[in-house]
Amino acid sequence: MILGLVVTLGGLAPTAFAPAQAAASGSTVERPAPTAKPAVRKAAAPATRNAAKAKPAPRKRGKSTRAISPVDAAVGDLTLRSNSVLVVDQDSGEPVALKNPDEVMPIASLTKLMTALVVLDAGLPLDEVLEIGPEAVDTDRHTHSRLAVGTELRRDEMLLLALMSSENRAAKSLGRHFPGGRAAFIAAMNEKARALGMTHTRFADTAGLSNGSQSTARDLQHLIRAAHAKPLLRAYSTQPEADVRVKGRMLTFVNSNRLVRSTSSDWKIDLQKTGFTNEAGRCLIMHATVLGRRLLMVFLDSNGTMTRYADAARVRRQLELQARAGSKPVKTQEAAVIGAAS
Repeated sequence: MILGLVVTLGGLAPTAFAPAQAAASGSTVERPAPTAKPAVRKAAAPATRNAAKAKPAPRKRGKSTRAISPVDAAVGDLTLRSNSVLVVDQDSGEPVALKNPDEVMPIASLTKLMTALVVLDAGLPLDEVLEIGPEAVDTDRHTHSRLAVGTELRRDEMLLLALMSSENRAAKSLGRHFPGGRAAFIAAMNEKARALGMTHTRFADTAGLSNGSQSTARDLQHLIRAAHAKPLLRAYSTQPEADVRVKGRMLTFVNSNRLVRSTSSDWKIDLQKTGFTNEAGRCLIMHATVLGRRLLMVFLDSNGTMTRYADAARVRRQLELQARAGSKPVKTQEAAVIGAAS
């Protein structure tokens, strides 16, 4: 873009600035004779209507006249707006995009993916009926829930709503109805994190409402791998919507990820989870297939509702441009291309 600006201004320089430069040097500037303007008008008068149409359009200021080749576009800067990003090829382990991947920060409802993993690992009966108790009410952030106190749902329904719709009361109830209660459940979450190699991760609750539930983008790739190995978690997290009977009424719950619930979306997403608190920002983790590559995608602390989705689209577009240009995949160490500061 800077190059385009220089080219345009360079084309204007001889007419816009030459007289001023001549005056500064002490030379005399010749002014055109008064008859010069009429002569120009007379010469232009006979021009045909078609010739006038053929007159070149004025060059737009600030735009480069040099055509951008596919290769140029493919290796251009990739600017990601999320404050922490990690995108890795699952099969090769090759990093595709990195930006502050080791920064520890709150992860909000991404926590629920670990909650679901612990529930399945415990082998608890999925058809057991659980009750939403008063302790599931969020008295700190006062988040909204459609699950009233006293609601009874099966464990698998609680699991579905926690993953698909990010229902906080469902996630809290899963922890409460665990052998040993909430404290034992959180201990199991942290033990699972250590077993997965998530060395900079700590869980303080089951819903992600606590700022004490923290991780890094690099750590979260291990959680995605482990959750992706569970077919039920893949299915529940990517279900667009579900009808659930709550206290005698049938309610429709939708997926919190707009890429999943959109009928026009062409994303191939196998696993996902969204998250948001004021402190964590907007977060997104996905297991998605792009051009035949299975990618683990983590976007943390995004500002704005659409930023995390736009960052995912930027990464995918970069890979598509590279494929069309026939260029090699961009490596992480090429800092000018991957992980550029926002």
